[in-house]
Parts: sequence; structure tokens; C-alpha cells
Amino acid sequence: MKIDVQKIAKSRISELNFDNLLFGKNFSDHMFVADYKDGKWGNLKIQPFQHISLSPGNSALHYGQSIFEGLKAYKNNKGEALIFRPLENLKRMNKSAERMCMAQLTEEVFMSGLKELITLDKQWISDRPGYSLYIRPLMFATDEFLGVRPSETYKFIIMTGPAAAYYSEPVKVKVETYYSRSMVGGTGFAKTAGNYAGSLYPAKLAYNEGYHQLLWTDAKEHKYFEESGTMNVMFLVGDTLITPPAADTILKGITRDSVLTLVRDWGIKLEERRVSVEEIIKAIDNGSLREAFGVGTAATITHIAAIGFNGKDYVLPDIKTRELSGKILKSLDELKTGKSEDKFNWIYKV
Repeated sequence: MKIDVQKIAKSRISELNFDNLLFGKNFSDHMFVADYKDGKWGNLKIQPFQHISLSPGNSALHYGQSIFEGLKAYKNNKGEALIFRPLENLKRMNKSAERMCMAQLTEEVFMSGLKELITLDKQWISDRPGYSLYIRPLMFATDEFLGVRPSETYKFIIMTGPAAAYYSEPVKVKVETYYSRSMVGGTGFAKTAGNYAGSLYPAKLAYNEGYHQLLWTDAKEHKYFEESGTMNVMFLVGDTLITPPAADTILKGITRDSVLTLVRDWGIKLEERRVSVEEIIKAIDNGSLREAFGVGTAATITHIAAIGFNGKDYVLPDIKTRELSGKILKSLDELKTGKSEDKFNWIYKV
């Protein structure tokens, strides 16, 4: 596709301190932009990262038609950029768009814009261990109209920024037994802005109590785990890895799918099923819970150090003893940086 490329006069990368990166605070030199109008995508361009102008009547501001994705690019020992499973992000973005009654993205627009953008800003990908280039595609409604109906126009943007580890230490999480993130028939499986807005207040309450994140439970009974605030959740009980199934109340994480694929390939026992809070608390008490961790794009693998439930903190086994999650993290890191065979064809090389 023809993409109009407007390069920045001078790169800002020299202003960046890679020793003090805060996730989501630093942005690369350029961004990809496309507009949807009259049933098709057009006006494709790459331009310097900059502010955008919006009408106060922009329908996304009033009715929340806004979705996004998150993926990462890494650098191999040849200096090539490696993007991890981008087509899966496109598929999930289009599922979100369908649920939010928004325009579908074509593979040509998504991948052409992504490839051109990463090629242009490849120097922003650090080859330091644990570092990557975070990629944020987003789409939002652009109609200037206050009637409650789907927008007829949309803007699609891909922006990037260098990233270090999302969580620098194991996290302490609280089981949420009052507030709900999603419900059957809702938008829980979609990566839409409103899902995150609704989670902020309960997460703030938990943070004030000393927790890093919440472990969300089902909206009907608050008896079964669903996911954590920024990641899917997994438990190793005995020799079996257990995780809630990706349904319409749970985001179908791409890192989640990658972890499950590896575990199946290794022949480890795996169960995708409803996981009750009671079951996990009992497993902690009797010593059969060996590991608990979150999986997601930003953090990859995040160890859970303690689970708060009904006013009590349940401390989990020492991180040094957690062999499975350590093996998963090592395998994913080596694959993403080109140090191991890409047997599942997950890597898109730029």
C-alpha cells in the first residue's frame, strides 16, 4: 500500500535515559495513522509523533467507541527487528471492533503500517536483556455527532515506545469479591477502553491497602477466578497447570496462548477450566500450590508473591523454587530475540 512518510527532522532518541525507563512514558519518533471513511481505509501516513486535534463533539469521547492492542518488537544478534505474533493482535483487534460496532481493519493496512513504522524507528529497540519496543495500535470513533449510534468514521494509529520490565518485582494481589470487571454477554473479551476505566477505582482501593493488582472473580458469585488487572492468571497445583478458560468475560491473551502452547509441547499436564478461589486457598494451605503467576504482553511472566482474601494474606512459595514459570519466561525470551528455533512461526521479521 502507498504510505506517505513524513520523517522527523531530528530524532529524540538521544534525550532518552534507557537506565530509567518508565513503562508508557516515552514514545518513539514516529506514528502510523489511517482514516476510515465511506467504508474503506485511506489517508495512510507515517508522521512525527505529535498531538492530534479532536472536536468536543467527537463521539468516542461520549460513547466510548475505542479499542486498542499491545504487542512488542525485539532485536536479534543481527540487529533485525522481530515482532511477536502481530497477526494474532490483528485478529483480536477485529474481534474487539466487531463487539464495539466499529470498522474492521484489513491485514494490508495493519501489517504495512506496522512494518514501515518499525523499519523507520528500529533504533528505538534496545538489545539490553529484558528490554523491547512496546507497540500500541488503537482505533477510535471520529464522527462529530452526539446521537447514540455507531460512528461512520474512525482513526487508526500505531504508536511505539521503548520498554523495560513492567513489574520489577513479584506482585501482591487481592481477590476482588465485590466489584466486577465483566459479565456474561458483556465486553470482557474485548480490549476496549471502558473495561479498563471501570477497573480503575477497585484497583485504586486495593492499591491503598498495599496490593499491586486485583484478581478478578466472576460477576455472579465471586467464587471463580477470571483474570488479573493487566494479565491472565495461572496456577501450578501439584504437577498440573490450571488456568481459567478464555470466554466472553476474559481477555484471550496472546501471551496466555503462547504459554499454553509451550506447556502442551513439553507434555506438562494442563487444565483450562473454572478455578475457584476456595480451591486455590486450600492448595496454599496444604502446600500443593507450587506456583502462581500472571501472563501478559507488558510483563510476559509476573510472579505472584501473595494473595489477599477476606482480610488475610496468603504467602506463596519462594520464587527461587518456581521452575516452570522460569522455564516459560526463558523460552519465550529466547524465542522473541531469535536465540532459539521459531517452531511455531510466531516471529515476524522486519
